[in-house]
Amino acid sequence: MAHPSSDTHSAAPPHGFAFILRRALISAAIALVLFALMIGVRTEAGPTGVLIYWTRFGDLAALVGAVFVGSIIVELIRTFLGPVEIARRVPDGLRNGLSALRRFAVPALLVFAVLIPVIFYQQRYILDLSILVLTYVMLGWGLNIVVGLAGLLDLGYVAFYAVGAYSYALLSTTFGLSFWICLPLAGILAAFWGMMLGFPVLRLKGDYLAIVTLAFGEIIRIVLLNWQSLTGGPNGISGIPRPTAFGIPLTAGPDGLAARLGIPFSPTHRIVFLFYLILALALLTNWATIRLRRLPIGRAWEALREDEVACRALGINTVVTKLTAFALGAMFGGFAGAFFATRQGFISPESFSFQESALVLAIVVLGGMGSQLGVALAAVAMIGGFELFRGFDQYRMLVFGVAMVLLMIWRPRGLIGHRAPSVYLARRDAIAADLVKEGHG
Repeated sequence: MAHPSSDTHSAAPPHGFAFILRRALISAAIALVLFALMIGVRTEAGPTGVLIYWTRFGDLAALVGAVFVGSIIVELIRTFLGPVEIARRVPDGLRNGLSALRRFAVPALLVFAVLIPVIFYQQRYILDLSILVLTYVMLGWGLNIVVGLAGLLDLGYVAFYAVGAYSYALLSTTFGLSFWICLPLAGILAAFWGMMLGFPVLRLKGDYLAIVTLAFGEIIRIVLLNWQSLTGGPNGISGIPRPTAFGIPLTAGPDGLAARLGIPFSPTHRIVFLFYLILALALLTNWATIRLRRLPIGRAWEALREDEVACRALGINTVVTKLTAFALGAMFGGFAGAFFATRQGFISPESFSFQESALVLAIVVLGGMGSQLGVALAAVAMIGGFELFRGFDQYRMLVFGVAMVLLMIWRPRGLIGHRAPSVYLARRDAIAADLVKEGHG
């Protein structure tokens, strides 16, 4: 029996053009309902307190039309160029070139990161933005241990970020401890709270685990908000000491680092120092994650992520596995929180809302759960992209929402999906023919 050729198979969509048109119309109708009040009508309080409004039906029509056309294009691409067809059409040389590009991307990005203060020394905005991006890269790598490697959905990661920040702020302002002493203490306290979260959720997974971790993050934020005698409540903690270069302050006085080196003082020196400090902390997080992944505990995380029942059957202690994942991920979150406190000089509960947890989780998922490079690229795209579209006001979140939806459609495993095991056979072994159903190995 002759099989139809690929040309005959791709001559018309499997569902027909009427189906594609119907889906596009449904998408346009949904866009019209969602954006009618958001884009079509804008309200503003007048000078006398009277609410005034004006319509923007042109912008609304353009947006709905873009959704309609985009839906048709997406459906046509998915119909004629499915994943199998795209993979078949990609030449082997291009595929090998992309693999080589990925290998050289890591050292290239690292060299560029080291040279950022040299290239943009006179541009304070870019330096501050780079520090913010590296902070989220570190948070993403810390959460990647819990979500990407162990497969535990954590929606309250910002709690450990807050514990680290408040630990450093309280220890430094109350006892006068330096940043270098408070930094490991903040990580230890955050790891302790990570274990405290791990114990109640040992038997939970999936949606139930996500709800409990979300509640834990909100509990920490509410405690920080209401315990005014310790945390300052909504007023926060101010006057947090700045870090020193191993005891040498980065100030303009005679004891400052610039005076000791015999160079003119500049406020940019402290910004550059903070940049290299968060870069070192992020690289430490990356190195520790990679090393842990190759150890037995890292293999246990991967086994737990793939199948908890099979993990138990292999004799792996899932209690220890989950607790170590929560503790180590929380520890790196605590380190990032301590850096955030010393960089800002002021912290309050408003900085540790659920939106921060959602943003870090989006970075991990969009980058590719388990992929260190993917998380870094997603952090650059998310944080840098927010700044790039800052002038678009209400359209900024809309553009990023659409981008995230499209990415999840076309790259459901993230930018760089990586779920390959850390241990595998160096060569493929043939299976005996009598052990397989097909009769050949």
